Order: sequence, then C-alpha cells, then structure tokens
Amino acid sequence: MKKDYFKGEGNALRVQKHQLNNTENKLSEVDALLSQIENSQKEMTEDNNKYLSNEEYTSSSIYISDDEYDESLDEIERELSLLTSIEKHEVTQIQELDSIKFDENITWDKYSDLVKDYGFKHNIDLNEDPFKHLMTKSQQIELQKRINDDFTLRNADCDKYDYMIAGTCGVIGGLIDVLFVGMPGDSKLGNVADEQANKITEKFAEFVGWDKDKAVEKGKNTTASAIGYLEGKFKINYDQATTHATDGEVKNLSLKNHHLKSLGHSPDLIGLFFSILNQFTSTSTFVSNGQIITVNTETFELNGSNFVSKIFCGFANWFGHIMSDWSGSSGTVGQGGRGTGVPIPFYNLLQMMNFGEFGQHKQSFATVATKVFENGYDARHGMAMAIPVITTELLVRFMFTMKSHFYHKRDWKDSIPNGNIPELRRMLLVGHGTLCLIDGVDAYIRSGGEMVTFLSRTNLLAWARFGQLGLKELNAWYNSGHIDADAVDEYLDQEYKRMLHY
Repeated sequence: MKKDYFKGEGNALRVQKHQLNNTENKLSEVDALLSQIENSQKEMTEDNNKYLSNEEYTSSSIYISDDEYDESLDEIERELSLLTSIEKHEVTQIQELDSIKFDENITWDKYSDLVKDYGFKHNIDLNEDPFKHLMTKSQQIELQKRINDDFTLRNADCDKYDYMIAGTCGVIGGLIDVLFVGMPGDSKLGNVADEQANKITEKFAEFVGWDKDKAVEKGKNTTASAIGYLEGKFKINYDQATTHATDGEVKNLSLKNHHLKSLGHSPDLIGLFFSILNQFTSTSTFVSNGQIITVNTETFELNGSNFVSKIFCGFANWFGHIMSDWSGSSGTVGQGGRGTGVPIPFYNLLQMMNFGEFGQHKQSFATVATKVFENGYDARHGMAMAIPVITTELLVRFMFTMKSHFYHKRDWKDSIPNGNIPELRRMLLVGHGTLCLIDGVDAYIRSGGEMVTFLSRTNLLAWARFGQLGLKELNAWYNSGHIDADAVDEYLDQEYKRMLHY
C-alpha cells in the first residue's frame, strides 16, 4: 500500500464533500427562484380574476348610455392592455455545477489527478490533513478519545488485588501441573489424554471405513486394529524409521524418534508443507543435529486427475497418517505399550538447536530434546500439559471480569476480558509467570539437575504462553503511547464481519 494512500482517499472525500455542499447551495438557489416564479404567477392570477370580474359586471348592467358605454369600453381596453402587457424582467441564470468526470474504467491515479485539479480550481488546500475537515470538532474529540482508550498501547495500572488474584490463579494452575501432569509415563492427566487419543483414533478410523465390531469379534485390541487400518489406508513414502533405511544419511534414526526427525510427521504447517512436497517429489525430509536432510525414495504416485486434486489427496494422506501415528504404532499398542506418538507442534524445530554441552555425556540441546521426545514427550502429553495452562488463562479472565463488574462497578459489556486491556494483560503475565515458576522449581527439584529429566518435567506450553505474554508486555512498555496495530486489526476484522453480515 502506498504511503499516502489514505491521504489520497481523504482528499477525495473532502472534494466530494465540497461538491455536496455546492449541490445543496444550488438546490437552495433553485428553490428560491421557483418560489419567486410561483409568487409572480399567483399575483397574475389574482389580477386576471379581478379584471374578468369587472368585465362581467359591465356586461351585465341593465342600462347604460351610449357615451358611458363608449367610455367604459375604452377603460376596459386600457385595463386589458395593461393586464396583457408583459413586464420585462432580467432573466436569472443558474450556473452549472463543476464536477469530476468519472466512469467505471478510470484508474485511481487518474481520479487522484482530477481531484487535485478540482481542489486547485476551487482553492482547496489538499496538503492539509483531509480528515480534519471531514469531521466536526466533537467528532474529532470523540475519535481522539477512542484512539487513546482502545487503540493506544499503555502501561497497566493494576492495584494490589489484581496481582493477588493473578498470582492465586497461577498457583492453582501450578498445583494442577505438579500434581496431575508431571512427566510422561507418570502423569494422571497424561493417562486420561492417552485414552482420549485412542478414542479419537478409533472414531476417525470408523469414519473412513474401519469396522470396530469385526475387530471386537476377533478379540483384537481395538486401538491397535484402528491404527493398523489407518496405516494401510494412508500410506506415504517418507516413513523411513531407521538409519539403515536412509542408507546411513540420517544418523541415530530409530523407531522411537523417526516421528520427530521426519518433518512430514509434524502436526503443524511445517509438517503439511514437507509432507506434500515429499509426496510430489518422492523424497523424505529429516531434521537432525541442526541439519535438514533430504533422502530420495521409491517413486510415489499421488491419486487425483489434476494438480488441485493431487494436493487434496496429499493433504488427506498427511492427516490420515498423522492420525495413525499419534497414538503409537499398531505393534506397540497391540502389545500393551504406549507407543511413540507424533511431536508437539513445532517441537521438531528444537532439532535445529545443535549447540551446548549438557549432562555428563556433553550432549547438544538437539540431542537432549530428542531423548525427551523418546521418553514420551509427544502431542498426547501436550494435551495434558495444556490443561493447567488453559485453567490459569480462564481463571484470570474470569476473576478480572468479576472484579471489573462488582468492584469497579462497570457494566458487563465493559468488563469483557479483552486481551488488549493493559490490566488484564499484566494479570495474565503474572498468572502464567507464577505457573511457570512453580513448574520450573518442581522440575529442578525432582530432576536433580539432570537435563533430560528436567525438560521431561517442564511444561513447554506454559513457558511458550508466558514468553508470548512477556514479549507483548515488553512491546507495550517500549511503545507506550503508540498505536496498537493488533487492536486496530481486531477492530477492523469485527467491522468487516459486521458489514458482511448485513
């Protein structure tokens, strides 16, 4: 978008306003002239009626002498002569309005040039701020207040109760994390998440044709049967699980970590992109020890008659294969094990951090992240970790709303917990910061400083949310007094939706 685009639009509106004002003035001029003509016609009609009445009276007289009759005729002729004479008035001319020639084929640049010509011709200074002339003083004051209140970054003005409430909500979330999440394999909420993942896998398999009743009749593990069905239905070419399968190009690749190192197995946009790319090019893409490695595979042919249909089939293959893998493999689950699922979205980017020396074996951070994943730190465990994070978020927002309405006596409408409110933003930061503090202390104490165990007990989602809020608060502090672009975008999105609705 050009730098002066909005100024150009404002100048166009200003010129249109000038034309509208001229049109109103011209209509008033025409109305006044029409009123003058109407009054003249009314006077002439009254004079006509008067003289016609006199004529009728004269003609209806019973007796009149010849001399008097002649004089009366002469008088009537003089009066009729005066009546029928047209008084010459100066003709009032109404000048045409000046306008801008516009048609549907005109470009914006051409129209802008015509606007500038019109402004020069009518002494309109288009170098000034056009919106200052388009709004009244009261509208300008109201707009400025709206910008300051809703669209300007400002620091929070929290009282002690805000911090106490936020801290308490964070403690509740932290206790849930410590007592019910913990680390993979030793997590009450993790076991619940695993069960729900198995049910979701079975539901999806039934949706695409798997017969659960037949699996039950044969005495099979239903989850393992569903996974096996999906593995056969959604085959892909990038499922190499060992270093040997990649001809030694991907080091330390195993059944426990190939879902992490294979980018096509990531349940996010990165995974979708590389999955479709690998299916089209018959390749496999891995990320390992800070490097992205591409391996050629056997020729893979996507279904579909054209490019769009092939893209759709590639997406279906990616999603279906993710659903077959996120609950573990059919063999592992069938033997009663948990199996290795798919990574938490974007977790595989940690493989790019091949630096540092941690633990007694001096392993890089990427290697440590791999071992943490092999311990069960996958998307199912991510579901369990999300519970204390969501609990903290909802508690803070709920308590903010209650305090705003009952303590500050604001209307419910003004108490909506919008994330752009500085006080709410600060409370969320404190709440999630408290959650992370408890999580970090617990992980450090229970791990004894051992890096893999420490990260396995760390709630990555909580720290990601805390980091996001921290950056947002830092940005608000640094840019205090400036326009909040996110708030403006949110407002415009709402207005667009409202306009489309109507």
